Amino acid sequence: MIAILDYGVGNLLSIQNMLKKAAIPVRVTKDPQMIIDAEKLILPGVGHFEHCMEAFNTSGLRHLVEKEVLGNKKPILGVCVGHQMLFEHSEEGNVAGLGWLKGSVVRFDKSKMPSNLKIPHMAWTDTTPINDPILMKDIMEPRFYFVHSYHVVCNPTLVSAMAGYGYDFVAAVNLENIYGVQFHPEKSHKFGLQLYKNYASI
Repeated sequence: MIAILDYGVGNLLSIQNMLKKAAIPVRVTKDPQMIIDAEKLILPGVGHFEHCMEAFNTSGLRHLVEKEVLGNKKPILGVCVGHQMLFEHSEEGNVAGLGWLKGSVVRFDKSKMPSNLKIPHMAWTDTTPINDPILMKDIMEPRFYFVHSYHVVCNPTLVSAMAGYGYDFVAAVNLENIYGVQFHPEKSHKFGLQLYKNYASI
C-alpha cells in the first residue's frame, strides 16, 4: 500500500484517483500506524513553499516520516512542491526545507529566458530522462504537465530527468529511496499513470 501524506496541502484526491486507476492500493492518511505500515510514501505539495513547510512541520508527521525515510529507508516520492521540500532551502519565503537532499530552490531567472515566456511555467513539456531506469521505465517520449515558478538547483548526480522552459531545469531527482518530480504525474495522463506504476513496482 502507498500512503499519500495528508498534512493539509496538495492534490490528494487527484493523486489517489490516478493510483486507483493504475490498480495500486493507496490511502490518503495522517494516521501514524498507517504510515508505518505503508510500503511507500508520497509527499504532495502545491502553492507556496513556505506554507507547505509550515503545514508539514506543524502536522506532527515530520519526525515519523523522517524516521521511516531516513532510518528505515522507506521509498518516498515528492510531487511538485513536495519535490522541492526535499531540499535544503527555497527562495520562496526564504525558508529551510527538509534537507534530505543537498540543493536549493530558486525562481526562474527571467534574464535567461525569452521575453515572451511567462512565469509560472504552466504547460505540457517534453522531459528527458537521465540515467533513470525506474520512474521513467517504459515511458516513450515522456511529456508531463508542469505548474511552477521555482525549480531545484542541485548536484547533477541527483538528477534523473531534465526539462526546458527558456533554459534547462531539473525535472526529477533520485537518491537511494528518495524520489522527486517537479511535474504533476496525476495531471499527465498515460505518462503519469505509467510513472506511478513504476514507483509502485520499486
